[in-house]
Amino acid sequence: MDTSLSWIKAYVPDLDCTAQEYTDAMTLSGTKVEGFTEFDKNLDKIIVGKINKIEKHPDADKLVICQVQIDEEGNEVQIVTGAPNVKEGDKVPVVLDGGRVAATHKDGAAENGMKIKKGKLRGVDSFGMMCSIDELGSTTDMYPDAAADGIYILSDNPEYKDAPVGSDAIELLGLHDVSFEYEITSNRVDCFGMLGIAREAAATFGKDFVPPVVTKTGNDEDVNDYIKVKVEDNKLCSRYTARVVKDIKLASSPEWMQRRLASVGIRPINNIVDITNYVMEEYAQPMHAYDLDKIEDSQIVVRRAQKDEKFTTLDGQERVLDDTMLMICDGKKPIGIAGIMGGENSMITDDVQTMLFEAATFDGTNIRLSGKKLGMRTDAQAKFEKGLDPNNAMEAMDRACQLIEELGAGTVVGGAIDYYPVKKEPFTIPYSVEKINALLGTDISEDEMVGYFEKIDLPVDREKKEVFIPTWRQDLERLADLAEEVARFYGYDKIPMTLPSSSATMGGLSDKLILENKVRNVVEAYGFCEGMTYSFESPKVYDKLNLAQNDVLRKSIVINNPLGEDYSVMRTSALGGMLTSLATNYNRRNKDVRLYELANVYLPKQLPLTELPDERVQLTMGMYGEGDFYAMKGVIEEILTRLSLKGTVTYDPAAQKSFLHPGRQAKVIYEGKEIAYFGEVHPTVLKNFAIGQRAYVAVVDLAELIAMPKEAVKYTGVAKFPAMTRDISLMMKKELLAGQVEEVIRKKGGTLVESYELFDVYEGAQIQEGYKSLAYKIVFRAKDRTLTDEEVTNAMNKIITTLEEMGASLRK
Repeated sequence: MDTSLSWIKAYVPDLDCTAQEYTDAMTLSGTKVEGFTEFDKNLDKIIVGKINKIEKHPDADKLVICQVQIDEEGNEVQIVTGAPNVKEGDKVPVVLDGGRVAATHKDGAAENGMKIKKGKLRGVDSFGMMCSIDELGSTTDMYPDAAADGIYILSDNPEYKDAPVGSDAIELLGLHDVSFEYEITSNRVDCFGMLGIAREAAATFGKDFVPPVVTKTGNDEDVNDYIKVKVEDNKLCSRYTARVVKDIKLASSPEWMQRRLASVGIRPINNIVDITNYVMEEYAQPMHAYDLDKIEDSQIVVRRAQKDEKFTTLDGQERVLDDTMLMICDGKKPIGIAGIMGGENSMITDDVQTMLFEAATFDGTNIRLSGKKLGMRTDAQAKFEKGLDPNNAMEAMDRACQLIEELGAGTVVGGAIDYYPVKKEPFTIPYSVEKINALLGTDISEDEMVGYFEKIDLPVDREKKEVFIPTWRQDLERLADLAEEVARFYGYDKIPMTLPSSSATMGGLSDKLILENKVRNVVEAYGFCEGMTYSFESPKVYDKLNLAQNDVLRKSIVINNPLGEDYSVMRTSALGGMLTSLATNYNRRNKDVRLYELANVYLPKQLPLTELPDERVQLTMGMYGEGDFYAMKGVIEEILTRLSLKGTVTYDPAAQKSFLHPGRQAKVIYEGKEIAYFGEVHPTVLKNFAIGQRAYVAVVDLAELIAMPKEAVKYTGVAKFPAMTRDISLMMKKELLAGQVEEVIRKKGGTLVESYELFDVYEGAQIQEGYKSLAYKIVFRAKDRTLTDEEVTNAMNKIITTLEEMGASLRK
């Protein structure tokens, strides 16, 4: 949302402040100003000059020497120019020696403009410069009468023809102005218009707000003799107003209207189009004009589009519609997409005689969705989608008709069409001085509060202690909203720092939530995305998971009033939902997917229920694509490390989970307790869930982890003594697990073993069938001394002896 300061001053006449003061005050009062642009920045010593005489330059064919009058006393300066459009008698903007213009060249100092100094052009003295519109820091969009390539001839414009020579050209052109850019929140629909911003400015600076006085318009005719309106969907169109204007006289808008529109980035076109745009910016109420002679059967029908209906909009693009979109139609055909853009078949042309003005209120959500589907974005759409006040439509319509009469653009037909079946009524909110002060931590009197309410047009009934809320303030719903109004005009910077009056203690996260957050951080760091599935499950999922009939996971709680069979039991495992989510991603061609869920499962202590079930939080992870069995194992190990669980961890391949591959699964044992299991999903289960590639899952019982004692994280200094490394290559039966070997290394190596690493696994022709070879690198180090070779050899002998007792042997 943009506004110019001069336009705001039209409604707040006594407003007197600098651009920075305005920015700071409005931002503090709740209307955030993102920034501002001063139109006269870098413009200095620019006056109205008159060209009295023009002579050819003696040494340059494209240059001329002008004698330019610079004051009423007849004083002249000589200026050399190459502009092709100047002639004797022209009044032009002139920058004198030492003045500044906006930089228009790459070598110009854009921040400070370009300083003009007297000099010589091809040997002839020049004491200033005549300015183009670009050198005044503006464009032909804002000043359509200015030459696109040449000096701006002021006297060609009737508005400037009689300007005194020597007067301030910047003031004459209205460039002593500022454009402000706002960040308006979507709940302040009223501030998407000039009147809303002006009302806020008046309240902020304590000035009078003077809105335009809308007078009655229209001749003795009846608009109903010209047009009929039928609204078929009053949910998507809560109000539709229309008026007719005949004897249209297309012309340019007056200078003041063009300047105001251009100052907010709207290019002036003609009086009719400019009036609709002007009212849209003034009242935040979009309007549209149709050529009445092109409306068949003299009828407007507001209806939904038909599926795949085609329509060509004003921009010449053919749009394919669906039955969720709202259309404006005549008796036979669509003529506009409601709230977005009119049709090419009813556009205003230069030969228009009679025109239909439309101002309506459409459903904001529907307008937003329709625009996105069509790939369109218009100024009107941007306002409609915020949810406009229907009570604003007729006032905006009357304002437009008033401007038509004032500008002589046509004759307004008497009366108006106003479809408004369910009127939106204002309401009241009770207020309490004590409660508002308690919320804010202030001591503001009732008189002061009432003053704040009334200066933003919120009348107050002191006897009933109620504030009257007009329909254009859609953001006010309760006492807290009233407290915010008081706070922003009292001044947030004036509210003192106070301690909470409540006796409540400081809050914090429970151990359970802290643990869950740590787990989240780990799995998300490994690329897993959080998902959520229903706690209700279908009994059919047990068969899809290959669960045996006597499996404990089949003992689930049946819901008395389920939504259906698919949601008839409480889940005992989240794997069904996880595999369904993986299947959905797979069938939508997502290549690498990693999902996790912190899911509650419900394990009944007995059935039928006699007490509440054991409700436990489990971390369920699933993935396919990049990653394998060992990647999932690594995630579990990292979780234990992050939770400071430094006890003994072992992996048992005999997990016996029917939904996992029999040779690629394991349960995780921590200090003798099973805390998790993981593995590759069984091929049959993959087929049941329509997953066409290998997938891996893991389930970690967080309830068990919460109960585990955590070791404090302690700092360990950098080792002061050297380490000794030994490699060992072992041959053993395949049934002997690497975990069993590593347990021997830990126990028999004792405190001297700093670390160990499995760096080779071999099975092949050089190894006896049924055997495998494991090679380890073992690092020994003592914290208080340098180890001797004898100490390390003794430790290695203990390790080797124990491994040999288990059936392993050194590989030769």
